[in-house]
Amino acid sequence: MNTGHHEASWRLPESDPYAHVDLRHYVRLAQIAERGTFDSLFLADGPQLWGNLAQRPAGALEPLTLLTALATATEHIGLIATASTSYNSPYNLARKFASLDIVSGGRAGWNIVTTAGAEAARNFGLDAEPAHAERYARAAEFLDVALKLWDSWEDDAIVADKAAGVWGDDSKIHPPAHQGPYFSVAGALNVPRSPQGYPLLVQAGSSEDGKAFAARYAEAVFTAQQTLADAQAFYADLKSRTERAGRDPGHIKVLPGIVPVLGPTEAQARAAERLLEDHIVYDHGVARLENLLGLPAGALELDAGLPADLPPESAIEGARSRYTLVVELARRERLTVRQLIGRLGGGRGHLTFAGTPEQVADRIETWFTQGAADGFNIMPPVLPSGLDAFVEHVVPILRARGLFRGEYGPRQTLRERYGLPRPANQYLTPAPALA
Repeated sequence: MNTGHHEASWRLPESDPYAHVDLRHYVRLAQIAERGTFDSLFLADGPQLWGNLAQRPAGALEPLTLLTALATATEHIGLIATASTSYNSPYNLARKFASLDIVSGGRAGWNIVTTAGAEAARNFGLDAEPAHAERYARAAEFLDVALKLWDSWEDDAIVADKAAGVWGDDSKIHPPAHQGPYFSVAGALNVPRSPQGYPLLVQAGSSEDGKAFAARYAEAVFTAQQTLADAQAFYADLKSRTERAGRDPGHIKVLPGIVPVLGPTEAQARAAERLLEDHIVYDHGVARLENLLGLPAGALELDAGLPADLPPESAIEGARSRYTLVVELARRERLTVRQLIGRLGGGRGHLTFAGTPEQVADRIETWFTQGAADGFNIMPPVLPSGLDAFVEHVVPILRARGLFRGEYGPRQTLRERYGLPRPANQYLTPAPALA
């Protein structure tokens, strides 16, 4: 998230307002994370210009391009790119992710999004965003096609027999010949099957449609949860759905986001949090909140609570799960719009926690050991300083408690790092057992 996950991070003296288009900045972040033996790094993305230019550094480097560059600057860390099923074609996107997986030696992951918002839709010739259910129906077919494409080469399709003059075996190529409501894809992928078989499949929607999709396809799920109880309920629900879908619930990793504001003392951490909140421009926050809640401009008052007559979740075609989280947060804690914007400024609904390294480690340990998380998406409010502080001060505590690795060990694919098997090729059937 360029200069940090807090929307005002770019205004701090330490921040570079041009970092979002500087490859050196991202290389530095990747190398700091690798020094901390993180499993992976994750790039958010969307096919539209977010917000307005006044708010924060806008525009983003295309993530697959950026991660290909980062693959050459790192050795172990996974590389997860966000890409939309609503505004891409399966063939091109499957080829790009297979290429990243090959270039990185098996470290690619795909954060699958359906992309809410009319702004993105209008960039692709549509008058409005497709309905929520339709976006997920398209996404399901998109994934089915992508999986066929990644499996269209058997692992041993390349023969490379120089003496016989045979480079490959055409019998080991399986064109998808797919015909469906959204896509028609005839031929095999023009990239061999990649080291992981296909990239780690990641998903972030927590609506009913999103959870059903995750249970069917996802191998890691990013989620925004505000309380331990809510996180435990989401975790148990998703694991149960995954099992009912016929999959091993251990093969889907639940990763809540956490925005750690660190300080040597709790008072210093809270002072750092207040400094960031003091740099929020509230007009931007109000406009963004009205858009999320489906309200007209001018509907919210800064020093009042949310209106009692908000639209129901079913009326929201955009980010439904985030809508529900924000409304419940505001109602539960009786926040004014100003206070709510302050809470959302750092994590946009993810858990924001100001404290000492020990307190942050305690929160992580509690959620991990009490059935709320398999791991965490660490979202530093300011980059690179917040990531550097987490690696220097929190990671050693987690290591000392036996909760986190001290070193990477032998090179692994991202799937292996997540404790997941390499998927079998769907076109191959196991040989019958001998009598």
